[in-house]
Order: sequence, then structure tokens, then C-alpha cells
Amino acid sequence: MNRPETRNSGPELCALSAREAVRMLKQGEVSPGELLEASLQRVDQVNADVNATVIHCPERAEAAITRLHEKSAVSDHPGWLAGLTVGIKDLIDVAGLPNTCGSPALANYVPECSDPLIERLEGRGAVIGGKTNTPEFGAGANTFNAVFGATRNPWNTDMNAGGSSGGSAAALATGQFWLCHGSDLAGSLRTPASFCGVVGFRPSPGRAGGGPADTAFSPEAVDGPMARDVLDAALLLDAMCGYDARQPLSLPEPEQTFQIAARQNPGSIRVAFAEDLNGFAPVEMEVREVLRSAMAEVQGEGLIVEEACPMLDGLNETYLTLRGIHYGAVTDYLPQEAKRHFKRTLRENAEFGRNLTAAAIYEAMRNKTRLYQTMRGFLEQYDVLALPNTGIAPGPVEVEYPPSVDGVIMDDYVEWLKFSFLATTTGLPALSMPAGFTSRGMPVGIQLIGPPRGEARLLQVARALEQRLDLPSVPIDPLIGGGAGEK
Repeated sequence: MNRPETRNSGPELCALSAREAVRMLKQGEVSPGELLEASLQRVDQVNADVNATVIHCPERAEAAITRLHEKSAVSDHPGWLAGLTVGIKDLIDVAGLPNTCGSPALANYVPECSDPLIERLEGRGAVIGGKTNTPEFGAGANTFNAVFGATRNPWNTDMNAGGSSGGSAAALATGQFWLCHGSDLAGSLRTPASFCGVVGFRPSPGRAGGGPADTAFSPEAVDGPMARDVLDAALLLDAMCGYDARQPLSLPEPEQTFQIAARQNPGSIRVAFAEDLNGFAPVEMEVREVLRSAMAEVQGEGLIVEEACPMLDGLNETYLTLRGIHYGAVTDYLPQEAKRHFKRTLRENAEFGRNLTAAAIYEAMRNKTRLYQTMRGFLEQYDVLALPNTGIAPGPVEVEYPPSVDGVIMDDYVEWLKFSFLATTTGLPALSMPAGFTSRGMPVGIQLIGPPRGEARLLQVARALEQRLDLPSVPIDPLIGGGAGEK
């Protein structure tokens, strides 16, 4: 499987699963303060090598723990985190902490109020231990910015960690936090999860809060959980979900928790495997081989894998238009002081959105519905559609995006992310989970797309695949330049 030899020299508490740590918190076997101290110790130990946690807040975390004690906080809510330390992406407001969004224009911006999702998480016992790195305004699948610099891949620090939730993915992989928040438009949860060997879950729009505050009816950009395994992702999703009138797309909590659903016997499973979506995007041969091997390993005993792919006419143009609407309505409305700092690719995003024609927008809205209906029908035959997250393994941290994939020239930084387009366009839940490693020891994830609002079934299937692949989910010491990680 080409998994490199790794070690974990951090505190034993940091190697616990999130659900085991929460169980121990609930039973009084460990205190929130002890977990915070372990997290701080691990951040101090490894963060210099990966630059994942970029805003540190030990005093705020300690104050949050004190408030939990003062309230004698106990809850039977399924998403109750009981004082667990978590990481939050630096793209969402947390009261009293900078929210730089990776932009020099916001380097000193400190919101007084938290986003409703953060209120919900803290109300359910999450202790925010720090904020994780993101590219400027979340634009890009290589996490770097002019405020904090670049985040590096824990499996080889010469390589990038993906983006835009690259800080969260690298923090999880190195054991700095047990759970992390992420967000996703063009694979911003899925790509870094794949590159760092963790789980990234893009839920249905509204399942984990709403979209950007100023465009709350937009379904394309969503928040979601990141974790080291599927059951931990289900725990954080339970903590995130719930209706809030301030977020008009937010959904009520399900009758059955996602943690229970993920643990249930999945019964017979049918997986459609489309290794390049009928040639929709190029895939390097080594990535194909890793994914083929993973699909061969999981099938059998009630789990069928078939090569199948729906017709997805107009997906590329439809997604790019919808994405342009997002950047036109969000990024292009930022103050000139912020826009003055835009990197080239972010400036191009805003210009593309501003210059969209009405005809292109109308056609995208119509074809979005056609694509959704196609996928809805397809997923009546299969439980999930399995496909790559990207067609390439992680590249050098200094290179913003790959110039080519499998010999095909990439015209811009979005083209190599085309496998992320389908779930975003159709509003379907999608999960990235570890599938194996390249010959150089770099993680490769597989993306699973589930049925409409089908997070529960998607988690069941992902858990079944995870058990059959049986890949380790413990944190690692960063491998410096791909070496043994010696300090």
C-alpha cells in the first residue's frame, strides 16, 4: 500500500479518537483542561513544520472551559462535545479572535460576534483551541496567504496540504485537534482531506449551518466536518446541524443521529465507480491505480462495485457559472482596501463573476436542475458514486496549482479541481476518505457522492469501506521533506 513508516511522539490523549475523548469527558475520566493542554503541547511540538494552526487562543479556550464548569454543563444532545478542543478555519467569525480570511486587509479584524454555526458548536461544548490556515478568502486548493504563509503536507513537508481547508486537514493529521471545521465550494473540504489522509465531509446545503452571511440563500458554499475517521466526522456533523432562522437554508436536526446511522448495519451496498467521470477530467495513472486497488479491496460479501457513470452534459459550464455568481455576489462586493490585496487568481474570480451574462446565468440555473434529476435517478440504482477528488497527488508547496495533469495543460487553477464540481452543482452530500498511498507515500482519497440529503446512508457506506480498507487513522509526526520526521 506504500504507506510510509510514521511515528506519533505527541501526548497519548492526542491520539484518541474524538468520540473516545468525548466519552472520557462525559465520564469524568479526563478534563477539558487536560485535553486543551495536550492540544497546546502538540501544536507547540509540530506546528512549526506544517503551519496549520495560525491563530492561537489559549486564554479564550481556558475561559470557555471555566464557563463550562460554572454552568456544570451536562447535555444529552447527540452532538454534545463536553469540552473537546477543536480547530476552526480562519474563514468564519469567532467572537474575540481575528478572522483574517488570509487577507492582509483583514489581518487586524476581530469580530465581536460569532457566526451562528460557531455559537451552536460552543453551545454544544466545543472549546475552540485555535484557527487554521486558509488561502486568501478561501480561493484555491493550495493553502497559502500573505498573512501567515503556506501550510505544508504532514506526509511530506515539501508538498502542499490542499485547500482551502488545508490548515484543518494538516492539523488533524498531526494530532493538533481531534475535530476541525472546514468549508467547501470547489472541493475545499475534499481536496485537503484527500491530500492529508483524513476525512472531509461536504454535507447538503443547510445541513451544517448556512452559506456566507451576506448571501445566505446561496447553496454552493457550505460548512462541514473534518475528522480522522468516519465516525468522528458523524459526531461533528451532529454537533453542527440544526435550524437557525438567521440561516434560511439551515435544516432541522434529523430524527436519527448521524452517529447512530453510521454505526448501523448497511446491508447490501452498490457502488458506482467512475474513475474519470467519462473522461470529464484527466487522472494520473498512479492515482487511477490506487483507486482501482481500493475498489477491488472493498468489494465482495454484500458490497458490489460496478463501473458506471451518468451522462453529465454541461456540468463544466454550469458549475463555473454558479461559482462565478458566488464570487460576483461575495468577493466582488468586498471593500476596495481588501480587493487591493487580491492575488491574481482571486481577482480573476471576481472579474469573471462580474462579467457573467444573464443568458449564462439562466442556462446554468436550468441545467443545474437537469443535472440534479440525472443524479437523483442514478442514485436510485446505486448507494454512492465513487470518483477521484483530484486527478493528481499533492504537488510542491511553492506551486499554486499544477500546470498539467496526465499531460493535459491546466488553463487555470480551477480546472484541476473538476471532480469537485458535481456535488457542488447538484447540492448532493459528498465525502472524501483515505483510499491508499502513492509509490512516494502520499495519501490518495476517494470521493463518495450520496443521494439527496442522504448523509446518513453516505456515512454508512463510507464506514463500511473504511472498515474494509483498514487504513490507520492515528496522527503522525510531520515527515520533513518526506523523510523520517526526525526533529
